[in-house]
Amino acid sequence: MTPDSPVPPAPPTATYRIQLHPGHPFAAAEADVPALAALGVSHLHLSPVLEAVPGSSHGYDVTDPTRVRAELGGEAGLRSLSRAAREHGMGLVVDIVPNHMAADPRHNQALRTVLRDGPHSPYAAWFDIDWAGGGGQMLLPVLGERVGEAGASTRVEDGELCLPGGLTLPLRAGTAHLPLPELLDAQWYRPVWWRLARTELNYRRFFTINDLIAVRVEDPAVFDATHATVLALLDEGVVHGLRVDHPDGLADPGGYLARLHERSGGRWTVIEKILADGEPLPPSWPVAGTTGYDALRHVDAVLTDPDGARTLLEQYRAFADPEPEEGGEWHSTARRAARHVVGHDLAAEVETLVRTATRVCAADLRLRDHAPWALRTAVRELLVRVPVYRPYAEQSPAETAAVLTDEAAEQARAAFDVPEEAHAVDVVRGLAAGTLTGLTDAAGAAAFRARFAQVASALHAKAVEDRAFYQYVPLLSACEVGGDPGAPALPPEAFHAFCARLQREWPGTGTVLSTHDTKRSADARARIAVLADFPHLWSEFLTGAVRRAGKDAAAAVGLPFVWAAWQTVCALLPDDGTPLSEGAGPYADRLAGALLKHAREAGLHTTWTEQDPAYEEAVERYVREGLTGPAADQLPALAERLGPYVRAHVLGAALLHLTMPGVPDVYQGSERDRRSLMDPDNRAPAPAPGAALRALGAGSRPTGLDEEKLALTATALRLRRRRPGLFGAASGHHPLTARGPAAPHCLAFGRGPADEGPQVLTAVTRLPGALDRAGGWRDTTLPLPPGRYVDLLADRDPDSGTPHPGCRVHEGEAPLTTLFAHRPVALLCRKED
Repeated sequence: MTPDSPVPPAPPTATYRIQLHPGHPFAAAEADVPALAALGVSHLHLSPVLEAVPGSSHGYDVTDPTRVRAELGGEAGLRSLSRAAREHGMGLVVDIVPNHMAADPRHNQALRTVLRDGPHSPYAAWFDIDWAGGGGQMLLPVLGERVGEAGASTRVEDGELCLPGGLTLPLRAGTAHLPLPELLDAQWYRPVWWRLARTELNYRRFFTINDLIAVRVEDPAVFDATHATVLALLDEGVVHGLRVDHPDGLADPGGYLARLHERSGGRWTVIEKILADGEPLPPSWPVAGTTGYDALRHVDAVLTDPDGARTLLEQYRAFADPEPEEGGEWHSTARRAARHVVGHDLAAEVETLVRTATRVCAADLRLRDHAPWALRTAVRELLVRVPVYRPYAEQSPAETAAVLTDEAAEQARAAFDVPEEAHAVDVVRGLAAGTLTGLTDAAGAAAFRARFAQVASALHAKAVEDRAFYQYVPLLSACEVGGDPGAPALPPEAFHAFCARLQREWPGTGTVLSTHDTKRSADARARIAVLADFPHLWSEFLTGAVRRAGKDAAAAVGLPFVWAAWQTVCALLPDDGTPLSEGAGPYADRLAGALLKHAREAGLHTTWTEQDPAYEEAVERYVREGLTGPAADQLPALAERLGPYVRAHVLGAALLHLTMPGVPDVYQGSERDRRSLMDPDNRAPAPAPGAALRALGAGSRPTGLDEEKLALTATALRLRRRRPGLFGAASGHHPLTARGPAAPHCLAFGRGPADEGPQVLTAVTRLPGALDRAGGWRDTTLPLPPGRYVDLLADRDPDSGTPHPGCRVHEGEAPLTTLFAHRPVALLCRKED
């Protein structure tokens, strides 16, 4: 086949994330290409493009990795989008899903053949199925009732097993004539009541989602089969870069990434790796870096008031009086959540580990006589103490020890009443770390090590991000992917150190503030984070709102939920004091969906699988009659009071993101003021910025935060595209320190080639509430590097970035009262004489 185009020689300067789905296919994205090119991005970042479950709104439920999704326009539509992007100087980055596929036998034909032919199917190697663990059958948790109750509605028709609900499954050859009990026993699968999945499931899944079955890409043949289409699109220049979804779910992430790097020709690739504070990305991985949640953590935290965050925590404890392990203390809450998940949601995964460990011990005389219950206890106790997502095979002994520490092992041993039984901890720790060598069942030991790491990543995600983040709610803006709610604020020194490390080690890494997976968009989080600037104003508002909504209504849902609900309301507030009642219908619907999800994820009163209808009705009533009723009357006044500080936070976060080391990814619509909550709210389509950009380009001044953010985003992105050397691998990160009484409130740095010094300077206002209370900027100044600088956010030519005649020139130092006279941020560019 003839290549569509040569591969662009340079990595992205900035990407723009587009959520594709049947209602917004390739053709819709193509229509937006001119506007996105005008915005200044270099690459479009597409959600998964391969065949998925019909109607899927996200595409991560892949059914056929060999075909481009027909509902999006097929391969022809993707090629047309690529050509349109190239005509406007842009490339494509696509999201790939190596870890899992849809466990849907109606549409996943590879899985369907496995159900028919079992381990003899040519596709059996694709999927991570423990046939021995299921007695030779794959458990299918697809029934809404026990199989005995479903039997009356189960029949054989046209050579297939027809189950209640319309699901049909293929039959093993020669079994269609059998009576139903014998027929079910004769299959390679076992259809069961969905609740059995928690303890009996014998295929690896994505986290706890039964509908997504894991794929064994560690097998070279499986890798080749599932990646051939994407690699061909790369080779032909249709696609130019990759985003890898959830590599922590893989058996060997490092090995997978090495193979991908080799087969892709070293294309720019970022991975959805969530790093804990201080956790390094394995340096041997051949990737540009992460998708950027570590950057999100640092940008949010450096703009959060540490004193105010502590006050909010004290107020929360006084208001809600939560138990320490149910939201009163962060580490206790996270540990309790981990214990719950490992003993309930991931019980089947733990049992797989126990079976594997039991076989390894039985095969080796040194390890015999460890009871399964003791191994199970050791597995659970060590899993809940893994402080990061997972350990890796390529880690050194010291790095492994940092994950499975002596202290963790000692604490795990304390769970045993008989000290001699606690030796199981040493066995499990040695298997998980790979330090037990010379074992008879070396393959089993390797399988245990890989699976332990995979379960650890699922546990961390489900326990921390999908449970504890919804229980510990003093400041919801800190409860974000990659965040640390126990330490919601960081000093500027930590932010600069992080940026310096990125520039030194991962200059091409991705950075983000909003994604399809963030629990709240950046601008929604900004409105919550600003509450830390004004904790006493928040307390006063909340007290009045709860009183007006009624104590009985609050008691029905619980005070921790009430606190979180009103912070969620604040996340959606417009900054101009517009009464929310004008859009109360859609607004209330969005709140109701997000807060019901919040309650189920928290799991304190209702869950996804054990729903409490009475409690959920109380949540709905509180949304409809409390959050959008008379109790909300003071919301416009609160929004108006906080508006200037929200503006500083929104614009400051955006400018930091767009100019710090790394490659910024702009989530669809977030080039403007986008206030969205957790999915599906954050996946709603956003209009392209074309008309607004044209108006600004025609000389119109930005009015309101929406246009201000758009103008800032376009200015920064166009500068990155026009002068990539100022921000790329050869650039540097140069912290700048203000002088004067308000110096801590100015966060500034320079970018530019390391051998030439800073040529572009970023300066933002930090903690504006405390700044005002301290008397403002007064005589604080920002010393500037040599040269003469103009603010690109002041009057300028929108395309070239050239300042208009008469723009103020800054040299030597800039008084902050002057620099921030009209806006709380500045982007200074050195003038070329």
